[in-house]
Formats: sequence, C-alpha cells, structure tokens
Amino acid sequence: MAQPSAEKMPSVYLYIPNIIGYFRIIINFIAFAVCYSNKPLFAILYFFSFVLDGVDGWFARKFNQASTFGAVLDMVTDRVSTACLLALLSQCYRPGLVFLMLLGLDITSHWFQMYSSFLSGKTSHKDVKHTSNWLLKLYYGYRPFMAFCCVSCEVLYITLFLFADEKSTSLLSSCSEAKSPHCPGVHFNSSWLGSETSYQCHPDENSCGHVHRV
Repeated sequence: MAQPSAEKMPSVYLYIPNIIGYFRIIINFIAFAVCYSNKPLFAILYFFSFVLDGVDGWFARKFNQASTFGAVLDMVTDRVSTACLLALLSQCYRPGLVFLMLLGLDITSHWFQMYSSFLSGKTSHKDVKHTSNWLLKLYYGYRPFMAFCCVSCEVLYITLFLFADEKSTSLLSSCSEAKSPHCPGVHFNSSWLGSETSYQCHPDENSCGHVHRV
C-alpha cells in the first residue's frame, strides 16, 4: 500500500511573514505618495507598516517559517522606509547633513551585521549567541530593549516630520531662540552648514532679534 505523502510545504515566497512583507511594501508606497498632501495619513500608514514588522516576526516563529529570503525582505523594507523618511527630514530641517549622516549610519551598520551573519552561516542577523560584542547582545538579545529603541527612533522621526514647516527650519536657529533676550550683539556664522545667523540687540525694546540669511 502506498504511503501517504507528506504535507507539502508552501513556497518560501508564499510564507505568511513574507506575504505580510509584500503588504508592508504596498503600504509604504501609499504612505510616501501622500506624505506631502496628507501628513496625518502618512504617519498612520508608516507606523502601521512599522507595527507589521513585529507581526511578521511573530508569524515566522509561530509557524516555523523563518527564511533567509524573509530576513532580507524584512531588512530591505525597514531600511528603505527609514531612509526615505530621513531623506524627507533632511529637506525639512537644516542642517540636513544630520539626517543624511543618520541615514548612512543606519544602512551601513545593518548591512555589515547582516552580511557578517550570513558569512558565518547564520540564518538571521539577529542571532548573536556566539558574538562577543556586548552592544549587539543587548540590542538583539534583549527584545524589550530593541523594541524600545526602534519605537522611540521611528516615533521621533514621524513627529519631526509632522511638525515640520512648509519651509525648511534651521535646527541651530530653533536652539538659539531659547537664549536670553538680554544679550549683546552676537554674530554666529554657520556658513559651513549652509546658513548664517546674526543676532542684534534693540536697546529701546530691550530685546534681541535675529536675522537669518541663507
């Protein structure tokens, strides 16, 4: 008598967490398509995609559907969405170099971690059992800490974008406006960051004003 055939496993491309990953890509496309016309909708869609990043991991563990393809898909989706948001912030605030540096750091650090993990034969870049780096062990080994870091970072970026003005806002000017109104004439040159700010004292008004030149 013929033995019953074993249950056929679905293609890796049809794993539940990978399907969620495809859905996240669609959501991000819609989010960035409306990022200028509807900021609240962008924030909702972007954060929903971020939440699904944790949901697909739960499904992967629940149904034993972890895969190299899924790990790469998840990583690329995360990095591209965060990179796009940082690129937007670099246009909303000055100096934009701050956000571009964060973008480069985010992509480079994750790429090196994933590449080194695959070279050592690991199926996931989150496998840090044999590493001696305490920071990697803390970040990837203790999930509450990793969740706190990820959520805090993404919420900060979303909040900055929601409160961005129509015109680019200088981070230096925003910090300098907190200075005391009783100040002598001050000239602050930040031409290397693409801006120059002058502060002048008005004796009759007993207050300080500033003139911003790009």
